[in-house]
Amino acid sequence: MCDECGCGDVDHTHTNDPSHDHDHGHSHGHSHGHSHDHDEKVVLSVREKVLARNEELAAKNRLWLAEHNVTAVNLISAPGTGKTFLLERTLERLQGRVGCAVITGDQQTDNDAKRLAGKGAPVRQIETQSACHLEAQRVGDLFEEVIQDETRILFIENVGNLVCPTAFDLGENFKIALLSVTEGEDKPLKYPALFSLAPVTIVTKTDLLPHLDFDMEACRENLRKVHPGMFVFELSAKSGDGLDGWIDYLEKLG
Repeated sequence: MCDECGCGDVDHTHTNDPSHDHDHGHSHGHSHGHSHDHDEKVVLSVREKVLARNEELAAKNRLWLAEHNVTAVNLISAPGTGKTFLLERTLERLQGRVGCAVITGDQQTDNDAKRLAGKGAPVRQIETQSACHLEAQRVGDLFEEVIQDETRILFIENVGNLVCPTAFDLGENFKIALLSVTEGEDKPLKYPALFSLAPVTIVTKTDLLPHLDFDMEACRENLRKVHPGMFVFELSAKSGDGLDGWIDYLEKLG
């Protein structure tokens, strides 16, 4: 379970509270149903409060970034889509051309930060522990550390997850969805929340297309269904195919 947003399996903590003892004789079934409904309401209430607080902090982050002339993009995808590898190639290409910074999130380890170090941009890692997403406060707390006078683009690499990161605004200018050709062309239809919010999708690992039963045209059509007018990049960070268009886009952002 995510400690911050209450997603996943709900831990019904009332079972450890003697005041919720369900051994009430003939009324046992009714009490259990009632307390289950109560638990659901409590979880929803907590989630609403967490999201509301996060929205306040995201607004502060957005203002801070605007004042410092920084464009922040929130990269969201399933695990294994290639976010970190694409960031490595991106930072290498933009080095000396556009000032960049990176905040990267994982539940455990600083492996991604180590991979991105030495690419010409300050990098900070957030270990979210049991949380399956980054949240605005921890991201904003790193701004003064990671963003320099020359920084124009902040890449926020979210935890590998298509659901929770979508719900938590970090104060970014916009979200970018990543979709690997190894995942299947129906992913935008299965997870429409992300793809409807993100104005940009990057289809990654296109070098693997000859080895996969992946219908690129169907993928494009599914993206259009969920988000008409979405801007789509199709690229391979490994081979470099399609990378020039992505880099040109970022240079115009910066």
